[in-house]
Amino acid sequence: MIELFGTLGPSCSDSETLQTMFENGMSGMRLNLSHTGLAESSELIHRFQKAAEAAGVAPELLIDLQGPELRVNRLAAPLELSEGSTLPLSELPVPDVVMNALEDGNELLLDDGKLLLKLNGGSLTILRGGTLQSRKSVKIKDKSVPMPALTETDRLNLSLAVSHGVSAVMQPFVRSAQDIETVRAALKENNAEQIRIFSKIENREGLSRIDEIIQSSDMIVIARGDLGNDIPLPELPGVQKDIAAKCRAAKVPFLVVTQMLTSMINNPVPTRAEVSDIFNAVTDGASAVMVTNETAVGSYPAEVIRIMKETTDAAEHWLQTKTD
Repeated sequence: MIELFGTLGPSCSDSETLQTMFENGMSGMRLNLSHTGLAESSELIHRFQKAAEAAGVAPELLIDLQGPELRVNRLAAPLELSEGSTLPLSELPVPDVVMNALEDGNELLLDDGKLLLKLNGGSLTILRGGTLQSRKSVKIKDKSVPMPALTETDRLNLSLAVSHGVSAVMQPFVRSAQDIETVRAALKENNAEQIRIFSKIENREGLSRIDEIIQSSDMIVIARGDLGNDIPLPELPGVQKDIAAKCRAAKVPFLVVTQMLTSMINNPVPTRAEVSDIFNAVTDGASAVMVTNETAVGSYPAEVIRIMKETTDAAEHWLQTKTD
């Protein structure tokens, strides 16, 4: 049985919607801790757990930590970046560690690559514009910025994990097995060894050490958003298949995520390509699939889960016909 994960957010914060999502086949949900904490989310988690109980489901609660991911600073208001315009480097709202790493000619990807800037002298040219919101992702193209595996906020959230019913931790931007051992040690300190560790593969460093990461993880997450920023996009499907093959060989489960049903943020039916994407993930051996904005802020969260369930069931049935 394929695990189906949604993401908690405003669109699915009420008990009725959550219960319907569980009834439609959802196994559990991801809580993104880049913008909040477990303590602040207690009421939402309680509704999530009660909805699962009403639907007769033992729910999985996954917390997605901050980890070594770089993010835009908090903004007083959204920042409009018009294509072709320039922005003084001093006005770039990013952490000092990013500022210190930037060099002339570097390209900067913001908000999962939706915005692209290039440093020329003391200013940034907007190559791909848009609206920049607080706490969106930051990536210097083709450059690694040293960061600790866990932030102090991560450690605080891990200390609360057991009391909030967390069943798995998603560690972002895993670079080596050492990152996983750091998380595992923090869980042990909090008597939470039973919590699974999901390693998100999102950069070249993780790819270069994928074998050791697989061996150290309870599940691998093929996180195609940031991974697609770090490698040429046309190569991403092949990389996904390579990771899947390595996981199958090692008998370690893997999860596929990012834009699986992104059109359903605004539309009640998916595209053919999206359904094919989910189907192919399952036939490649995925143990789980996940959606993010589709349920967190989309207009049809319960329908998203229904489509996921029907598609994964169809893929499993197809696989069964090939082995009979």
